Parts: sequence; structure tokens; C-alpha cells
Amino acid sequence: MMQTKAILLAGVGGQGVLKASDILCRVFMDSGLDVKKSEVHGMAQRGGCVTSHVRYGDKVYSPLSKENEVDILISFEKMDTLRYLNYVSKNGTIIINQEEIYPPAVNLGEVPYPSDVLEMIGRCFNNVHPVNALALALQAGNTHAVNTVLMGALSSYLSIPSDCWEKVLRDSFPAKLVDVNIEAFRLGRNS
Repeated sequence: MMQTKAILLAGVGGQGVLKASDILCRVFMDSGLDVKKSEVHGMAQRGGCVTSHVRYGDKVYSPLSKENEVDILISFEKMDTLRYLNYVSKNGTIIINQEEIYPPAVNLGEVPYPSDVLEMIGRCFNNVHPVNALALALQAGNTHAVNTVLMGALSSYLSIPSDCWEKVLRDSFPAKLVDVNIEAFRLGRNS
């Protein structure tokens, strides 16, 4: 019997966090697993925080993870990672998009963007995987494929065959975006 596992996706509105969590849930369901998802996207249209808890296993009773329960945190923005570290288990994995999206206080010059985010996280967690998802999405042909790059990076930590992921990706995007997203996924998987 597979124990319930938890993944937390966190980012800024417009980065595709919710689309990524939809893809992730479909992959788990197509793999025969039970999955539950919960989303928070209140101020997403204005660049606010967006999160999605995804829990999967043989039988899942709740979509929400408690503090210190998340097995994998996928952060779509570097500094945003800091907001959710308290959810990550001691031996958890953190996948971090290295993109920096400045919050209003930084844009207004009130505070600087921290220069040592990765170092701070690395002092507390052993399994940190930084990904330059924006550069890889651009290499694939579309800067909007950052979320698919991160799904590719995540896939290397899960025992689900890549053909299952690619089938879900084909079903999740319009025909004109399929090839770009498959390439973005592959680049992320190899990052």
C-alpha cells in the first residue's frame, strides 16, 4: 500500500501554478492513484500568491497538508519559496524556479530583493533543486511554458513514466502548444 504523499506548488498569479496542479493531478489519476487538490488564488490576477496542495496515494482523505508534511515544494518564484518552507518535511525536496518577480515593496525601493535566497534555503534543507525554468521555457519556444518545465523537473523525483506525463500534456494543451510543452517538459526533466 502506498503511503499518502504531499506536493505543494506555490507561485505568483499568471505563472501557471493552477494549470500545473491540474496536469499533476491528471498524471496521478492516470497512474491509478487517488488524488486530492486544494487551491488558493485570491489575488492571482494582480500578481498575488497562488498555491495548490496536491496529495496522492492509494487512499487520500484530505487535500491539505499540515506544516512539516510536504514531501516536495515546487516554487515558481525564488523568494516565494521562503513563505512555504514551514510546510516542507525535514527530508523534503524543494524545486525552485530561479526567476525573481519583485513584490511591490521591492519595486517601490522600500526593501531590497534578498540576494541569498538559495543559500538561506540550502542551510536548512539538503534536497534543493534550483531550475532556470524561464531560460528553459524560452529554449523550448515559449516563455509561458515555465510551469511545464517545472513539471518536468518534478517528474524526475516521481516513479511515473515520462510517456504518461507526455500523454497528459498532449491532452492538456491546444494542438499548437503541444510540441513546445513536450519540449519544455523534457528540458525540465533533464535539468
